[in-house]
Amino acid sequence: MEIDLFGAVAIGAIILLIFHYLSKKYEYFLSKPIPCVKPTFLLGSTGPIMLRKRDFPCHIRMLYNSFPESKVIGFYDLTKPIFMVRDADAIKKISVKDFDFFTDHTPTMSSNTADGEGGGEALFGNSLFMLRGQKWRDMRSTLSPAFTGSKMRHMFELVDDCARSMIDFFTLEAKAGKTLEYEMKDTFSRFGNDVIATVAFGIEVNSLKDRENEFYMNGKQMVNFQSIMVLIKFLLMRSMPRLMQKLGLDFVDSNLTEYFKKMIIDNMKQREVHGIVRNDMIHMLMEVRKGSLKHLKDEHEQKDAGFATVEESSVGKTTHSRVWTENELIAQCFLFFLAGFDTFSTAMTFLTYELTINPDVQNRLYEEIVEIDQSLNGIPLSYEILPQMEYMDMVVSEALRKWPPTVVSDRFCTKDYVYDDGAGTRFTIEKDQTIWIPTFGIHHDPKYYPNPEKFDPERFSEANRSKLDAGAYLPFGAGPRNCIGSRLALMEIKLIVYYLLKDFSLEPTEKTQIPLQMANVFALQAAKGVWVEFKPRRR
Repeated sequence: MEIDLFGAVAIGAIILLIFHYLSKKYEYFLSKPIPCVKPTFLLGSTGPIMLRKRDFPCHIRMLYNSFPESKVIGFYDLTKPIFMVRDADAIKKISVKDFDFFTDHTPTMSSNTADGEGGGEALFGNSLFMLRGQKWRDMRSTLSPAFTGSKMRHMFELVDDCARSMIDFFTLEAKAGKTLEYEMKDTFSRFGNDVIATVAFGIEVNSLKDRENEFYMNGKQMVNFQSIMVLIKFLLMRSMPRLMQKLGLDFVDSNLTEYFKKMIIDNMKQREVHGIVRNDMIHMLMEVRKGSLKHLKDEHEQKDAGFATVEESSVGKTTHSRVWTENELIAQCFLFFLAGFDTFSTAMTFLTYELTINPDVQNRLYEEIVEIDQSLNGIPLSYEILPQMEYMDMVVSEALRKWPPTVVSDRFCTKDYVYDDGAGTRFTIEKDQTIWIPTFGIHHDPKYYPNPEKFDPERFSEANRSKLDAGAYLPFGAGPRNCIGSRLALMEIKLIVYYLLKDFSLEPTEKTQIPLQMANVFALQAAKGVWVEFKPRRR
């Protein structure tokens, strides 16, 4: 009896110690002169998300709007304290001027050390997104020349072929008497898959016609971030990164990793043997391996792809002498796949939704497309023509404003940083702390965008652009760590919108949900999908 009592007391003491230890974690912001969202034990401020009671964009806006007068607030991601920066000027300062303090993303796995070394065989851990320190700088400058305007001109034909193929498919379906009612996320995932197949992997597939082709099905499985297994991996990597590294776990299934690796390696070997040159990512990787991919001295970075284009910083234009392993280079194709398959399809899903429910905007854009088409007089569309479509750029810019595919971005403090707003708020963000940049919250703040729920391309007209706060427009991130592929993404979006609206009008159906209800997942996703009908235009 005494032993049982002793055991019960011991267990109770252990529970109390654990409770005390975890409770202490929620005291972090008590010493900071900023407000903090009240946490719930163990779940912190993320309970509604973890329990699937609130969609992610809505949750970000809730956190963002908790203390509207504060430039920086605190909250807890489970038990981890997070700084949320909700002021455009502060974001510019942290992500650009003081970038040396915030060079990295928060490590969700320890595949790369603070100085950037390591990485093992993990695809995700070796991708540009996850690389840290000097290794990230070297990889960024290595890849940067592949995403300039001149390189996009070379890739234009590959993307253009995919867009034409997609329209040809819809045209044949219409001629066969079929109603062209599609779910947009699925449709544009297939198009994005075909683009990345040809641009990054050097193969040609048609995922609308051949709906279960091997490349698409493997890719879909690879980016299924809502699966229970992937979510468990993510939580483990976030809470126990070193253990996950020792166990050799990666986000991507090992069989899928080998499938895509083999495809790229075999493609490289075939090109070397037969002297094949193709203006795609594999050719770029082969140039990197030879050390021949460089920035052109006379090349000036311009917003040739549109207002949303991000410019490369000095980080991406520096030179280095690092030798990359085959695995490190292949890992970048994995990152391009994620962006092309998921981020692009998300952007297109909500852009087509807005065009469908705003017929006045759709009609005006159609008129511009017809005008451009007639001016070409039978000459094929080219990369140089895209910037001439001013209203197209306004529409795309506004879609990325209202529906940014990346709802929130993060930065990891690499050394103690003193935040000072110049108005009396001063405190230290310690090394190894994380800040969040709430893109969705900022893009829907009436302080920056009056009547933010209205889809209004006029915000981005030539007359109104000067009124916008550049620090409050972040569809591709901010500072040197912005999205390296903004030109490619904008080129894809504008190409498919051009061809799609030229031949079809976008119409709502009985399945079109107005307004949209968002899914309670860790992404920007409609609960019941976005359904649109493509109706052939009469010529």
